[in-house]
Amino acid sequence: MDAADGIPQPQRTWAHAAVILGIMMSVLDSAIANIALPTLAAEFQVRPADAIWIVSAYQLAVTAALLPIASLGDILGYKRVFCAGLALFTLASLACSLSTSLPGLAAARAVQGLGAAGIMSVNNALIRFIYPHRLLGRGISYNALMVAISSVAGPTVAASILSWGSWPWLFWVNVPVGILALAVGFKVLPRTPQSTHPFDTISAILNALTFGLLLIGADSLLENGPVAALELGGAVLLGFVFVRRQRSLKVPMLPLDLLRIRIFSLSVMTSMCSFAAQTMAYVALPFYFQNVMGRSQGSIGALMTAWPLLTAVISPISGRLSDRHSAGLLGGIGLGILAVGLGTLALLPTETATIDIVWRLALCGLGFGLFQAPNNRAIFTSAPRERSGGANGMQATARLVGQTTGAALVALIFSAASENAASLSLAIAAALAITASIVSSLRAFSPAAGASSQNVDPHR
Repeated sequence: MDAADGIPQPQRTWAHAAVILGIMMSVLDSAIANIALPTLAAEFQVRPADAIWIVSAYQLAVTAALLPIASLGDILGYKRVFCAGLALFTLASLACSLSTSLPGLAAARAVQGLGAAGIMSVNNALIRFIYPHRLLGRGISYNALMVAISSVAGPTVAASILSWGSWPWLFWVNVPVGILALAVGFKVLPRTPQSTHPFDTISAILNALTFGLLLIGADSLLENGPVAALELGGAVLLGFVFVRRQRSLKVPMLPLDLLRIRIFSLSVMTSMCSFAAQTMAYVALPFYFQNVMGRSQGSIGALMTAWPLLTAVISPISGRLSDRHSAGLLGGIGLGILAVGLGTLALLPTETATIDIVWRLALCGLGFGLFQAPNNRAIFTSAPRERSGGANGMQATARLVGQTTGAALVALIFSAASENAASLSLAIAAALAITASIVSSLRAFSPAAGASSQNVDPHR
């Protein structure tokens, strides 16, 4: 079935259900693996530092593959890439559940990450063809809602599975869900236009090496500074070669041509700063709650739920608002609220009532939810429809780079300032949120703020 401006009901609901199931699995699986690390380390009798490769292998594969697979989406069609990613993710989940060693599980997780990249790189691009233009913000907001709900549910789902079953069930559960999503998606997802440009293998290799070294270097910065410096230096050098190559291509894998569109580039910058701020808070707050306030691990998990829970509540509302109001305005207000929430968290005294922590976290979730769906909508509507895959890949890459940067900043702060490190991290996160709010607000004054993507020339 083709989709000129969305597809009719009830196919639209079924098609989005398939996309949502894919998103749910990829997000839940990341959270589940984090919670299960102590169990897996004990099962395989390895050091916790070695067990982290179960998470790192997945993250590396996703980061390295996002842009190349997004490019394949433009060439082969988003339905084919999404279904292939879903099938690979499901098969890799089965392989994870059957693993008998740490190297085997880490390898299966890397393959699973490649499948997740297939899902993540085109999910919002598909929404652009599932929903009519006038309802696009609503459709994108449902994706953001599912990410938030899955983030909230991840620790609970992992704890529930481990309470009644062994660790392989953490991955077994993906198999029936993946088969269901694949069957529905193959049947009802719309066919999308295919680009005629060839796939650039050299760019794909340069992209994988650049982002792979960047992520590995950031993770090992504190443990082995000299080696990390070499890795980061290699990432910079290869990144320079990668960008130079992209500038010579008519349809680059790293969509530099789309970055010439003011709304697109401002939205990408907003995304990077906001996700860096969010990650800094997510990493720093548990340390502050446990080491300074003396809260138990169970209560910390319950406290942290307030943020994604409010994001989940506000996302559908912000999506509907984004169909009628400027993303620059909505994002500017939302990120301003996030900055206030982070600033008040940075000033928390050691003796604080639970309700005073919860409303601050809820404020952060409210602001983040108000920004996210409108920002994603702006990224996609400012790019031509036939470049939706590249726009999706850039949006996902901006999120991952922001998250990696935020985590690395917190690690540096904790190593350099043992006292008040959490409060300093939250203060810097608030500054990043303010920066993101200002960048977002610039979009409200752009001449192209209301332009349809069909009327935008990325080469202009």
